[in-house]
Amino acid sequence: MADDAGAPLRARWLLILGTALGIALAGGGLVQGARLPGRAVAPGDVARVNDVPIRAESLERLVAGLAADKRSPVTEADRARVLDRLIEEELLVQRAQEVGLVESEPGVRKALVTALLDSVVADAESGEPDEAELRRFFEERRGYFGAGARLRVERLEFRSRADAASPRDRALGALDALAAGEDVAAVRARLADEPALPIPDLLLPPTTLREYVGPEPLDALLSAEEGRWEGPFESSGQAELLRVVERRAAEAPAYEAVAPQVVAEWRRRAADRALREYLDLLRGEADVVLAPDAPR
Repeated sequence: MADDAGAPLRARWLLILGTALGIALAGGGLVQGARLPGRAVAPGDVARVNDVPIRAESLERLVAGLAADKRSPVTEADRARVLDRLIEEELLVQRAQEVGLVESEPGVRKALVTALLDSVVADAESGEPDEAELRRFFEERRGYFGAGARLRVERLEFRSRADAASPRDRALGALDALAAGEDVAAVRARLADEPALPIPDLLLPPTTLREYVGPEPLDALLSAEEGRWEGPFESSGQAELLRVVERRAAEAPAYEAVAPQVVAEWRRRAADRALREYLDLLRGEADVVLAPDAPR
């Protein structure tokens, strides 16, 4: 019977464990994960759990949420119970790290990554651009918002190889060869790699094409001369060349007709840029070593 009585409590903790990990490790989370020396509670902290501080602001944020849901005033006993939950949450997070749960449980890893990604892009997505900036953004990308715009695009992709020049150098070499009149198929076979995500050989709307090439290359393609190779565009250790093979012009809308879409796209691209910069920062600070037979 004791086991049955404890099952609901264990189930509740298992249910929140993935969330707790994400909260603890994401930037700006409820529980601060940096370990500090000594046993005293520092100013601004409300408790310490194995040298990990719990911030007073985290407690107050949860207490404020409780007060909004509670009919009667929040008591000191309520505050103590909230602090107990934060302490227990931190204990679970620390134990999960000790037993390797983050490394071994895909669901926990996914929750952690999702929480961190959300924290990285939140500020960018909540930004409020002024009218002049939005109109400039719209004018530079009018084809993206126009109804009926379609592009058929060809790509040459260059990835890192242990036995070859860098992706950028090979892309520049391909540009020179193409400018000298060498056949695209021959350049592809000699210098490029098989595409990881082939672009369909179809006229595609900009919103679909964006998922294949990314926002900045798409901007270049929307204004590019048909048949001219653009790039190299570099990202995550690879480079690519792109060209518009065929174009169907878009109807040119007025800004006022598509203003909500312009704002949404501005925020989406701001979030993309913030996330890319954050990932590039992490890669730059990390020591990443690939096995000789690892895909590159």
